Amino acid sequence: MNRNDLRRLDMNLLVIFEALMFEKNLTRVAEKLFMGQPAVSAALGRLRDLFDDPLLIRHGRGMEPTPRALAILQELQPAMDTISSAVSRAKAFDPSTSCDVFRVGLSDDAEFGLFPPLLSQLREEAPGIIVVVRRANFLLMSSLLASGEISVGVSYTTDLPANAKRKKLRDIPCKVLRGDNRPGPLTLDEYCSRPHAMVSFSGDLSGNIDLDLARIGRARKVVLAVPQFSGLRALLAGTELIATVPDYAACALVEGCALRAEDPPFEINAAELSMVWSGVHDNDPAERWLRSRIATHMSQPLPAAAAVSTDPAGAHR
Repeated sequence: MNRNDLRRLDMNLLVIFEALMFEKNLTRVAEKLFMGQPAVSAALGRLRDLFDDPLLIRHGRGMEPTPRALAILQELQPAMDTISSAVSRAKAFDPSTSCDVFRVGLSDDAEFGLFPPLLSQLREEAPGIIVVVRRANFLLMSSLLASGEISVGVSYTTDLPANAKRKKLRDIPCKVLRGDNRPGPLTLDEYCSRPHAMVSFSGDLSGNIDLDLARIGRARKVVLAVPQFSGLRALLAGTELIATVPDYAACALVEGCALRAEDPPFEINAAELSMVWSGVHDNDPAERWLRSRIATHMSQPLPAAAAVSTDPAGAHR
């Protein structure tokens, strides 16, 4: 196909093709691209004619890309990234008048402990924008970036797509949350003997804290796993349960309630909270503005007095 032939190509078809390769489901593609399912089905038919290949075939209850479709995707994605980047750089960005939609992936701890003040700042500078938050974690972040469902994410991260970029925002020190009224900090023996609650997006009953305990020959007993941090406030109050959480999540949880937070009685290796984004958005003026605000607001150190209270009669009641 030469440049003249490209005039007959509908770029919308390529966007739909990319979404189909990731979602493998016509209904989800329709929802993602704000289209009707019949329109997506018709587009798939046109794509099959264009590439002379079935592209997606039935496999059990789902659909799977053909080898030819995967090969096309591998060639097509870099080109679409380049086009998207070139168009983005041509746009000026004025936050005060923008009506852009930003799609952000946040881990639950970042959403609960760090997102509210960031959102206030975004709304103040850019009252017309729309922010869509997707729940993300180190397992989901890579696929969310690769599929374009988010342009930027904040979480503890591991493996990322080849074109992704990463910026460390902060270390993640931990605090111990407790809701009893006994004075004084917990000793290591008390910490290990008390029942523990933990936030686990996957339902696991162990994490990095247990590795740190194992290094000193100790262990804890997790009796409760919940999917998000907000539930801890009611679950811990007035009980023997304790939870070890990131300091910024602890700061938000103790505000205005009977919980208090204190330093753990052993050394915990701090993980890193990072901001990651797709390389295709690296020079997009709007995305650069958003990333600068995320970096500013989510990397600020916590006030020392706000992060820890070891007095059960203190101001965090």
